[in-house]
Amino acid sequence: MDDLRGQLSKSLRGGHAFVSYKKALDGIKPEIFNRKTSQSLHSIYQELEHMRIAQEDLLYYALLDDWESPSFPDGLWPKSGYMATQEEWDITLNGFMSDLNRAVELVNNPEVDLQSLIPRSEYTYLREIMLIIEHNAYHLGKIVDIRKALGDWKR
Repeated sequence: MDDLRGQLSKSLRGGHAFVSYKKALDGIKPEIFNRKTSQSLHSIYQELEHMRIAQEDLLYYALLDDWESPSFPDGLWPKSGYMATQEEWDITLNGFMSDLNRAVELVNNPEVDLQSLIPRSEYTYLREIMLIIEHNAYHLGKIVDIRKALGDWKR
């Protein structure tokens, strides 16, 4: 189980099969995080805020007996066309990273059997962690693509 916990922790932090969060999210300026490459696509802020909300939902579903998930799909995305301020970007980024660290803590807690069912649920802790990893990797890739399209990406 220690090997599994170690691999899950590494996967949560990124930087193995996909770019690290630090590299993907570092140095994004206000004039970039609200820009869209196409009207049909999301901005970097919208992608990160969606990641934050979804991660929060998956994590706290596992941790809190009284957690209520946001409505699907509208509750999982910021309002269309919303333009975040620098302060809101910082809140989103810090909230995302804080919950990511909390997910790592959950994975590394030896008192949590990752393969056991979450109380009041048909799902396991492992399922929630895997969804966080997969969902974050997908949307982080979109953020990198947006940065590339905007000319704001350095290898």
